Amino acid sequence: MNRILIVEDEDRISSFVAKGLKAEGFTTSVVRDGVTGLDYALTGEFDLMVLDIGLPGMDGFRVLERVTAERPSLPVIVLTARDSVTDTVAALEGGAADYMSKPFKFGELLARVRLRLRPPGGAAPEQDLTVGDVRLDLRHRRAYVGRREVELSARELTLAEVLIRNRGLVLSREQLLSQVWGYDFDPGSNVVDVYVGYLRKKLGASLITTVRGLGYRVS
Repeated sequence: MNRILIVEDEDRISSFVAKGLKAEGFTTSVVRDGVTGLDYALTGEFDLMVLDIGLPGMDGFRVLERVTAERPSLPVIVLTARDSVTDTVAALEGGAADYMSKPFKFGELLARVRLRLRPPGGAAPEQDLTVGDVRLDLRHRRAYVGRREVELSARELTLAEVLIRNRGLVLSREQLLSQVWGYDFDPGSNVVDVYVGYLRKKLGASLITTVRGLGYRVS
């Protein structure tokens, strides 16, 4: 099981990222300042670090510089509210494996985490998903029921992908919100239920099962 270090001083974001990664089977540790984050990163106990730039104690760029020099094998994904070419270049040239601007969608962060943890030559995520007579062609962003193409919005397709990739598992509304809509979306919204309804109408009522009090599952 991969261990991920999250260095982020905003509680809302660190909690959102930690919960999402734990739901995907990762072990996480959260620290909220640069000095402690650097100490943790250099222990050798983590497989990847998610690093905010605007940290108290020690700036994230300085943390990145030290980690790159002293533990270059640790992949670092930088998170920042600074959306400028200069900062992007500084992070990547400073040794970051990847860079994401806030706000971001959890699904995108998860994909980047998995990519950075994939062994060299490891298989890429499957791009053709099938359940019964429903097929998602993710390479071309298309959906089919039998031989009939069904028009799905980008959000509907992403929701269907998340559910089908986790076939057999019950996913809570919170997990689906974080992976499909992102951390900045209202957690009290019923948007998940609405979009599940859309998918049932388009892909078949039996595709998605409601597990009362827990969430949704594709069997």
